[in-house]
Amino acid sequence: MQARRILLINHEYPPLGGSAGNATRHIAKALARLGHKPFVLTAASSGLRIDEEDEGVTIRRLPTWYSAGATKDEKPSSAAQGTAFLFAALRAAPNLARQWKVDIALCFFGLPGGPLGWLLKRRLGIPYIIALQGGDVPAPELAQQGTYNRLVNRGLNYLWRNAGAVVANSDRLAEEARRHDPKTPIAVIPHGADTHGITPKEDYAPRGDVSLLYVGRLAEQRGFDVLLPALAMLSSALKWKLTLAGDGPDWPNVAASAARLALIDRIDLRGWQGWSVLPELYRSADVFVLPSYDEGMPAALLEAMATGLPVVSTHVAGRGEAVLHEKTGLLVPPQDSEALADALTLMIADPSRWETFGRAGRARVESYYSWTKVAEQWVETVERALHKT
Repeated sequence: MQARRILLINHEYPPLGGSAGNATRHIAKALARLGHKPFVLTAASSGLRIDEEDEGVTIRRLPTWYSAGATKDEKPSSAAQGTAFLFAALRAAPNLARQWKVDIALCFFGLPGGPLGWLLKRRLGIPYIIALQGGDVPAPELAQQGTYNRLVNRGLNYLWRNAGAVVANSDRLAEEARRHDPKTPIAVIPHGADTHGITPKEDYAPRGDVSLLYVGRLAEQRGFDVLLPALAMLSSALKWKLTLAGDGPDWPNVAASAARLALIDRIDLRGWQGWSVLPELYRSADVFVLPSYDEGMPAALLEAMATGLPVVSTHVAGRGEAVLHEKTGLLVPPQDSEALADALTLMIADPSRWETFGRAGRARVESYYSWTKVAEQWVETVERALHKT
């Protein structure tokens, strides 16, 4: 297969940002390992070099009017940061694409990446792919409310229909995108896990309270209204603690529910954690818990499995492909506190499952969800988009 020069556009790139930034970095490095030449265009921040070469990846960070407030290991970016990057990249992107002689642009987030992809196609004839990450697909009930939302909705439809491909990172996000624009085909390429950089657990011996871990956004669909009642149902003879690493709109409800159910002393609300601390947080845990209702394959789940953590999660679309029930973890129906309590009881009370499930989970991620496997799917998508032009 011909080596391609691929421009990856994302306003958040490590050490800034969250899962989308990490995905961009890992995909870029995996593309380089596969023999392609990746270039990354992202936003600058204090203390980071403007130009950098990293394991075969050329990185250019653009200073913006928001850059002064951006620091290392920052949370996922705000709309203001994305807008600042868009304005900075309107002039820089075509010049750099011409200089780097790129074949195609891979634009993370419909906004702000999509308009930059369209600009490259319009000015230089370079095709583009939009990689939807979540939060960049308008909710159907909001898309037609007000003049501004209608204009954004039409603009996104235009950008998607002019793209060589539109790709979501989960089945759930793809379904949302299809509801937004039924005329645009939406493919799915899940996030992966860094099997090169994540060192798996070696010590599974129980020590004191069993350490349960959740990593991700604290949002309604993540199932905390099921998890906390399930924990309250557990026998008092079981010794456990739960670490919640993340933030989001459901944070006040989670804290209030934990207090109401007399769980507050057993729950550590850590807030958002950057990648500088996450690997050790995974390794220090005993069991990873993800009680979400309808999302597909979040990056944190695959990272936990890559670390060798056994998983207790819900049987929702796409989840059973990675988490094999009674092999890499336990799956329960969504929105079922009693079933979740039963699964947690089994896992907490029987540490012999931890190593068996954990090592099987690591092996499954290596076989199916490494970033190299993910990058191979992106290469296939790139080739199809190039042959459409």
